[in-house]
Amino acid sequence: MTAEPAKRKIIAHYSPQGTSQQAKQEKVYRSDNNGVVLFSDLIPPQDNYEVLLFDCYACNPHSTIDWHKTPLFRADYQSEITKAAKDYQLDPALIRAVIHAESAFNASAQSRTGAKGLMQLMPQTANELGVRDAFSAAQNIDAGSRYLAKMLQRFGGNITLACAAYNAGATTVNNFQGVPPYPETQAYVERVGILLQRYRTL
Repeated sequence: MTAEPAKRKIIAHYSPQGTSQQAKQEKVYRSDNNGVVLFSDLIPPQDNYEVLLFDCYACNPHSTIDWHKTPLFRADYQSEITKAAKDYQLDPALIRAVIHAESAFNASAQSRTGAKGLMQLMPQTANELGVRDAFSAAQNIDAGSRYLAKMLQRFGGNITLACAAYNAGATTVNNFQGVPPYPETQAYVERVGILLQRYRTL
């Protein structure tokens, strides 16, 4: 009697563009070779591996985008971002950087996990924040900024931890006492940081 092959484990849902449910999904395979973690776009020969499905614009750790040079969205949603920055005492450059990282300023963005709009609000979060239409730029930016401000307050103004919490959840950040060791979250935090510095120079 032969043993059944190990089941593949899908552990994340993130995509190259994160801009629509129709976007082609990119797979990255994570495997363990004698204690060495390997990432590949090819299926590993061994049965024990995990499949990462990327759904967030800036989460793919293997992205070829040069985040130091990718075009910026300099004036999009200026009034909504200015208002949210004032209401929640946030740096408007941070709001702009998060929007860029989350959706590349696509107001109709919808991920495979159900995150919607410019700041990619999950349905439960949107509901808790009183959002009636997550695809409304004004409502989405207001709620996303409010949530971001909450994360900043929770983590003592630490932008890196607040962004990690925005991506992976505050409980996860608390559990790891820092940025979680997830390549997608680490890539996201790094790219938000790059975009933040660039938007601050505008």
